Amino acid sequence: MAESASSAPSESARDASAPAGVRPRSAVSTGVGIVGLAGLVSYLLIARFAPEIAAFIGIDWGSRGPMSGPNSAIASVLACGVPMVLWSVFVDKVHRNPSTGIDWAQRRPWRETLDISLTKLAGLWATWGLIALIYATMRYYWQGNYAFSMKLLETAAPWLLLVSVPYMLWLDRRMVEPRDGCWQFGRWLIAGHKLGGGQPVDGRAIGHHLRAWAVKGFFTAFMLSIVPGNFSALVTVPISEVTANPYLAGLWAINLLYLVDVHIATVGYILTLKPLDAHIRTANPYGMAWVAALVCYPPFILMSGGPLDYQVHGSDWGYWLAGHEGLLIVWGIALVLLTAVYSWATMAFGIRFSNLTHRGIITHGPYAFTRHPAYISKNMTWWIGSLPFLVTAGGWIEGARNVALLGLVSGIYYWRAKTEEKHLLADPAYVAYWNWAQAHALVPRLFARVTGRPRPLIRLEPDARVGPVA
Repeated sequence: MAESASSAPSESARDASAPAGVRPRSAVSTGVGIVGLAGLVSYLLIARFAPEIAAFIGIDWGSRGPMSGPNSAIASVLACGVPMVLWSVFVDKVHRNPSTGIDWAQRRPWRETLDISLTKLAGLWATWGLIALIYATMRYYWQGNYAFSMKLLETAAPWLLLVSVPYMLWLDRRMVEPRDGCWQFGRWLIAGHKLGGGQPVDGRAIGHHLRAWAVKGFFTAFMLSIVPGNFSALVTVPISEVTANPYLAGLWAINLLYLVDVHIATVGYILTLKPLDAHIRTANPYGMAWVAALVCYPPFILMSGGPLDYQVHGSDWGYWLAGHEGLLIVWGIALVLLTAVYSWATMAFGIRFSNLTHRGIITHGPYAFTRHPAYISKNMTWWIGSLPFLVTAGGWIEGARNVALLGLVSGIYYWRAKTEEKHLLADPAYVAYWNWAQAHALVPRLFARVTGRPRPLIRLEPDARVGPVA
């Protein structure tokens, strides 16, 4: 269950005052991603070699093969997420962070928070109802891979409704300020504009609440839809196929790294909880940020099969380098390393990954080298892997067109990065990190030296009218 931004203190005050030249402290420790990776790889091995393991311990496995079904895929998400939660709580003790907005020493009487909790439940359930209505209305969500997401969410919905009641009643007794955007939305639903002499409804807080749940609703369904296929392909692929040639070995390694990315990201979208300090402080309030992000994902995607498809009459590196084993090895290693950086960037978030949100500032891992490691590595992977200037038909004109289109795709990701910074720069913690990275991180320093500019040509400053960042 996600929660809206609150007025709780954040990491900002501590991180913004870091000594000059010292990288600001990251909101997530390195250990979180590492234990998540260990849990995922362990389960992947168990699922892949299930028949052999069963035979070794004397279990009659029958004719069943590896555990590659969708239920096993969801179990792999749990295997990834549970260690990250345990590490966060017992090692990092994130529940003690002031940014949770929770005072664990506080136990308000039930009578003081009951009305607040019931109002918040009204807001929460209404929000879930809106998301369910969108799911039910859009046929897109009941076709292809999304059908699995909808079935899973249908199964989970009654349990979420049931658990939300004791959770909200328990949490509000301990919150420093329980009247957040969810409460404001519930209050508006119950009383509307007829609020007597009380305080007016905070429309800005309601906007934060609805944007946060729009992110969660859109991306959780998407992530759940791609988990089973990604997992099954890796569990069932024959080892002989993986080792057949450098191209197939490279594809297998790349798919494994994407599996890590998908699982950790899925955990992140699910676990937006205040007691884990993983709640959404704010979702990006700028429309241009939403456009830049959503055109990279179905059903709005502009790339694969869309107007910015840069692979028309093209093929990938395996096709163009066929017969040149040395080049295939070099290309494969380069692509695997770039994909590893991409997955590493997701791992760095631990249980806090999600698009279009502020959930704490990440400064470790690849973020010590550049502010946008995922976007840089992903785009380099596309340029190196697709070789857009080479085509099977259409001549140089088609190749030039593909190069231009991939250039536009890279431009979209550049704009995504800038709009994300516009959102995050409202937090002093990100300002401190931005300034540190510009002066000390490898990639910004390289660009500054090449261009002769100490600062990027474009930096989008936040708009104070969109509201505070918690």
